[in-house]
Amino acid sequence: MEIVREVYVLTPLLPEIEKYGLKSQIQRAAVSIPSNIAEGCSRDTERDFKWFLYIAIGSAFELETQLTISQQLGLILKAKVEPILLLLSEEQKMINSFISTIENKQSQRQVPNS
Repeated sequence: MEIVREVYVLTPLLPEIEKYGLKSQIQRAAVSIPSNIAEGCSRDTERDFKWFLYIAIGSAFELETQLTISQQLGLILKAKVEPILLLLSEEQKMINSFISTIENKQSQRQVPNS
């Protein structure tokens, strides 16, 4: 949620011409991260939950790419993007860790073939 808040503070700094381009893409990718985590939590199975975590991590990497593109194109200052990239890096690690935890839990429940 903090990433979403920071993105919505950052995106008004983008040029008006990017209103339906990078600005919209960045906002949608940011909102997608917590939205998919929340939707996954509502699912009945760990398999479904893990699927939504994969979507969330994909959105996190998508957002990282879009912010980097914006910075490299000179549309936004590096100093404005870097704090969000740091938050994103931590979020990516947490989601990956969560996925690993679910996978380990699932593999421990599987009965080996006799």
